[in-house]
Amino acid sequence: MKIIIVEDDPRVGDFLRRGLEAEGHSTELVTDGRQALAYIRQAEPELVILDRMLPGVDGIQICTEIRSLGLPCRILMLSALAEVEERVKGLRSGADDYLSKPFHLEELLARIDAVMQRDRAPQAQDNVLCYADLTLDLDRYTASRAGQALRFTAKELKILELLLRNPERVLSRERILNQVWGMNEDPLTNVVDVYMARLRKKIDGGYEPRLIRTRRGLGYVLAASD
Repeated sequence: MKIIIVEDDPRVGDFLRRGLEAEGHSTELVTDGRQALAYIRQAEPELVILDRMLPGVDGIQICTEIRSLGLPCRILMLSALAEVEERVKGLRSGADDYLSKPFHLEELLARIDAVMQRDRAPQAQDNVLCYADLTLDLDRYTASRAGQALRFTAKELKILELLLRNPERVLSRERILNQVWGMNEDPLTNVVDVYMARLRKKIDGGYEPRLIRTRRGLGYVLAASD
């Protein structure tokens, strides 16, 4: 996904750029509010991550201009101003979501996923997720590999759905923990690893090629090859 980051703090901008590119996104960083609108019009991003307080033109003005021009991008506004009235002002200016600083990268990624899902009209084929010979039917919550039925617990199915919605993208342990358990920290220290081991045994046991792969120090990925 093409993302433009409008952020004047170099540390925050670099953090966002590196984190999003590690998730497979294409990013561009703009540090000046006066240049942001022209750049957004030219680049046609799918998502703009927009700082609320910028030099030149602030985020509220940029957001209002984007909406008045009818540009078809989603906007996630970031701000150190966390008061309710400030969040309301940002949302009323046209932002799709508003995230207060400081924030965890995993929460940002979850917010991005939620915002981008709003663009997708429900489609019948979205209810059946496939990768290689692995299939998950979300209507019946049944799964199979190579035509053979597989049995999973509810949590295992949630992890499998997350993997199938992000094939060939490395998912960190923190992201899996946040989206499946709704937590940012693991009180059991290895619950994600335990569940991934169970999934691997069921999905890859007796089948080729292996589909669940570990990226040491990074997380897990659903991929048919290294």
